[in-house]
Amino acid sequence: METPAYTRRLLAELVGTFGFFFLGFTGIAASVEREGAISSIGVAVGFGFGLALMIFAFGHISGGHFNPAVTLGLACGRQFPWKEIPGYWGAQFTGGALAAGFATAIYSEATDLSFVNAPSGSAGQSFVAEIIGTMLFLLVISAVATDKRAPWNGILAPIAIGGFIFTAATVIGPFSGGSFNPARSLSPAAIAGVGTDLWLYIAGPAIGGIVGGLIYWYMRKPSS
Repeated sequence: METPAYTRRLLAELVGTFGFFFLGFTGIAASVEREGAISSIGVAVGFGFGLALMIFAFGHISGGHFNPAVTLGLACGRQFPWKEIPGYWGAQFTGGALAAGFATAIYSEATDLSFVNAPSGSAGQSFVAEIIGTMLFLLVISAVATDKRAPWNGILAPIAIGGFIFTAATVIGPFSGGSFNPARSLSPAAIAGVGTDLWLYIAGPAIGGIVGGLIYWYMRKPSS
């Protein structure tokens, strides 16, 4: 299948990231503004299923990264060209900023800081959890979206990838804030004008993405 033009892929990354984040942020707003309407599990559903739906919509165009750590990890795993990283990152951060901006404008001021990731445990605990969570995320993505040897490759990718984020947000989120995505953390923080603990939501997912990409690259190498 012919690869879509780079500009179209960037647009898909921008719109897909916007949709993914906006659905997740709306879930957070519902949990804050409509007490009892949605639980923490519901918020995880917004992010996990929001990601799955955007991959169904745009994965065949751009690959459906919607996450700078995913783009970096796939490049380290030799499944994405390094020269295209800046454009993808720009599209992802732009889509994220638009989602955070719209969510902040639409919902009440009480929700503004709720969109910003914050660790519940120590910074060190959250940092390690973000690394491990993102590393595992890259392993899942590499298998279901890039490895044709896997019988579940391709058609099940959106379900597996979205399902992972739902699971990780549910079980790791209470400790680290459940980002696994620098754009998801930076976008609302920039809109709200806060920067506390942002380093762990940038460095943690980046390191996890690199490690996960390299691990799967090694495992997929032909036997010598």
